[in-house]
Amino acid sequence: MGAVESLCWRKARMPRGDGGRNGLLIDAKGVQALAIHKVAFLDVFAPEMLDEVRSQLPEGFDLVAVKTYDEREKLDVVSDADFILAGWASVPAQLLDAAPRLKLIQKWGIGYEKIDVKAAAEKGIPVAITAGANAVPVAEHTLLLMLAVSKRLPYVDHALRQGRWLKAEIRAVTYQLNGTTVGLVGFGNIGREVAKRVRAFNAHVLFYDKVRPSTRIEEQLGVTFCPLDDLLARADIVSVHVPLLPETTRLIDKRAFSLMKPSAILINASRGGVVDEGALVEALKSNRLRGAGIDVFEVEPAEANNPLFAMENVVVTPHSAGGVKDNTANVARHAFRNMLRIVKREPLDEADLVRP
Repeated sequence: MGAVESLCWRKARMPRGDGGRNGLLIDAKGVQALAIHKVAFLDVFAPEMLDEVRSQLPEGFDLVAVKTYDEREKLDVVSDADFILAGWASVPAQLLDAAPRLKLIQKWGIGYEKIDVKAAAEKGIPVAITAGANAVPVAEHTLLLMLAVSKRLPYVDHALRQGRWLKAEIRAVTYQLNGTTVGLVGFGNIGREVAKRVRAFNAHVLFYDKVRPSTRIEEQLGVTFCPLDDLLARADIVSVHVPLLPETTRLIDKRAFSLMKPSAILINASRGGVVDEGALVEALKSNRLRGAGIDVFEVEPAEANNPLFAMENVVVTPHSAGGVKDNTANVARHAFRNMLRIVKREPLDEADLVRP
């Protein structure tokens, strides 16, 4: 670990069946603790959030976190790591070349497009996500965006702080969720959590997914399957919840916007690349759409001159839908559970396993 942490390793007898490295972790006071596996955490978290993550570490695990996204620091941290834990950080092939002990790349969250899955597979290193672990906060954020766009919340808030009382004027451009048709593009863990919540607003829910769930699940959630083009044409709110894959890149493009109602709004809390951002800007400028709520962008961090930022009918957030303090421990437990499975030579859950 070198300069990253003021701790050193001393070899000790490896207990049978532990499946990994073993040693004694000696701190500055000479206190000894069994330390088996090093986790290289490649995301920059605030100290209090790192404390939340570390509070879930299994016995015998040590977590070393980077302080920056500098590639040299990442290379140093992974050099003797058994596991990589990464959320926003990229995990390219050259990083894997520098990590000869690596047993698993664990994604913090579900979007793994920044991980070189092919290179990992070639080295026999599994890649896992934390399927469903942040579904609830993302679903809540999706509802937040729906309501904020429908009620023009940022615009009204800003106007009021400037001394403008828009009570009369705002009635002509704001709407309720009650009775609307919400179309969910993607119906995995997050899409289903969104469905539960919009149903509570007495909205009708259509969904499209290439993998259709059972009739029982559809009936339980009160949703209706719909081909994508029909969904786009019928929905008052289109909310995107698919991963970024070759087949979903710019899935919502100029053609898709041409099918949508001019009174419709678009919500994207999945990945920026799923929506053609240029086509979205043009649709909003030409009144082909009423508004949009966007948490993710084609380029992140988004540049300050992004044209979406200047539009009063657009609500934007910085890819923060899943990042809430009181769910951090839950995601960490999920991630460490996968690492323990690798240590115990147990199979990963199919929902978590990423296949190239």
